[in-house]
Amino acid sequence: MLTQIIFIAILIISLGILTYSLLRIASFFKLTQSAFPIKDFGKRINISLQVAFGQSKIFRLPLIGLVHALVFWGFLVISLGSLEMIVDGVSGSERSFSNLGWIYNFVILTGDIFAYVVSAGIIIFLIRRLFMSIARFKGIELKPKSKKDANFALALILLLMISLAGMNVFYLHVHSENPEGIYPISQFLVPLVHNFSEQNLQILYSVSWWSHILLIFFFANYLPYSKHFHVFASIPNVFLSSLEPLGKIPNMQSITSEVKIMMNPETAFSSPEDGTALITRFGVKDIEDVTWKNYLDSLTCTQCGRCTAVCPANITGKKLSPRKVFIDIRQRMNDKGPGLIKQGKDFSDNKSLIKEYINTEELWACTTCNACAMECPLNISHPNLIIDMRRYLVMEEAAAPAGLNMMFTNIENNGAPWQYSPEDRLNWIEE
Repeated sequence: MLTQIIFIAILIISLGILTYSLLRIASFFKLTQSAFPIKDFGKRINISLQVAFGQSKIFRLPLIGLVHALVFWGFLVISLGSLEMIVDGVSGSERSFSNLGWIYNFVILTGDIFAYVVSAGIIIFLIRRLFMSIARFKGIELKPKSKKDANFALALILLLMISLAGMNVFYLHVHSENPEGIYPISQFLVPLVHNFSEQNLQILYSVSWWSHILLIFFFANYLPYSKHFHVFASIPNVFLSSLEPLGKIPNMQSITSEVKIMMNPETAFSSPEDGTALITRFGVKDIEDVTWKNYLDSLTCTQCGRCTAVCPANITGKKLSPRKVFIDIRQRMNDKGPGLIKQGKDFSDNKSLIKEYINTEELWACTTCNACAMECPLNISHPNLIIDMRRYLVMEEAAAPAGLNMMFTNIENNGAPWQYSPEDRLNWIEE
């Protein structure tokens, strides 16, 4: 009974902290702009099954992709066992879901296998990060804090798997006569603990059980402040992917409304047909100008570097790193978001996303080839956000590169991108 009370108290505290963290993130979403209507649920489910659950994009790097996919699938299966542990802790029972028959046996069987598979995968990830020089794990955007965060999260996952494996082994020994579930790997490790007394084995089982569940609670509350928040956000982000073809540049609804007003003067003093608010800014200058999807992308980004690794601008030595753009989005929201919530939209810290976080050289280096968006395993669209920041520079600050400014001037004066007068266009036939 005492352990029940302790478990329930820890559960309530853990859920309370997690709720606070998620509400904090939700309050930041309220600062962002609308994106696109969410419809075509059939297509979205299909994309989620392929990209999120099937990990289709991960397999573009076959070997390490398979390892990552196995870790992801293992997490899904092991999460079901974690749910049973919570029910056990609250109810004071053991193996609450064992009456599910073959379903329970299948979950326990796959969970036992994945405990060791995921452990092996995490060890491979740690070796790659700590001892191998992999280009996409480097970059000015990856601060020492980011690298420590990645290693710490991987170490936590490894401890989770070790505690789960230990729990299975000690459970099999303590309940050797009639264990619930099937343990295809752990059963071969039971002889290793035969020399332990029954009392010590029971203690070790309890220690493993409590270690595993407490690590789950700690990890869940660590995720909102880690790059590994994609554990929560990846599936929703893929489900909410843009369904437009890559390379299609969306129109600015505010500009469309303005053009309609210009073409119909009678509507000049009425609200836009789509009900959008009056235009406050063209494009994206700061964090409150991004859409909710842009911010969700920044939370979902795993910082894997696949986007930067295939970016032709980055490969040729330019400053652009698509990964950095979304790392900066998340950091800027963490820096400015609390002030906007407390003081309202007029709050200013005399900084902005453009220039202080992302410089214009990075933005104009993008060729909008969409290689980054195609490679991203979570369907993040980098070019659309970059284009919106360019739109701000052009339409609000007239800060386009010299070549573009010359083209704009020629279009305005000559009706064409070239510097020749319309009257001189046919002079070439006289030669």
